Amino acid sequence: METFSSKDMALKAQKKILSQMATKSVVQMFIDDTSSEILDELYRVSKEYTGNRSEAQKVVKDLIKVVVKIAVLFRHNRFNEQELKLAQNFQKKLHQGAMTAISFHEVDFTFDKAVMSAILKESRDMLLKLVNTHLTPKSHGRINHVFNHYADPELLTQLYNPSGPLKPHLTKICNGLNKLLEDGTL
Repeated sequence: METFSSKDMALKAQKKILSQMATKSVVQMFIDDTSSEILDELYRVSKEYTGNRSEAQKVVKDLIKVVVKIAVLFRHNRFNEQELKLAQNFQKKLHQGAMTAISFHEVDFTFDKAVMSAILKESRDMLLKLVNTHLTPKSHGRINHVFNHYADPELLTQLYNPSGPLKPHLTKICNGLNKLLEDGTL
């Protein structure tokens, strides 16, 4: 028996269209100004770290596509109760990651690349489990690309280097994370 659902078809089309339109104006429908500023700083970190503008753009574009697709899934109530519990755990892990990143930034000589990398990898695994049945393998690859990039211990070491060139970006990222935490957004 063939099963056709116009609602499912509309959701697929919306995800496809939004993934093709990962521009600033579309992103603002799903991402607030503070988050957008954090994304801009993450782009700058990636660009300076890799020395490759197109790679930095790809990482941030993949991140935006994933965020937008997950927002669409939430908006359309596509997650079951078990997945919603996993989403809450993922949100708690992101909150923990933000608090840890800020703490490492504010308290000198506390940075531990293994801890930060582990939090990011655990977040990646939780997110992959959450979207396992909802997104394509290509989207799973995007999730891996983003989290593996930012969980790179060498990138984290350079980012948290007190006298390194990435320090101003880290300060802006942590200021943004602080604002999101204060607003209750994260």
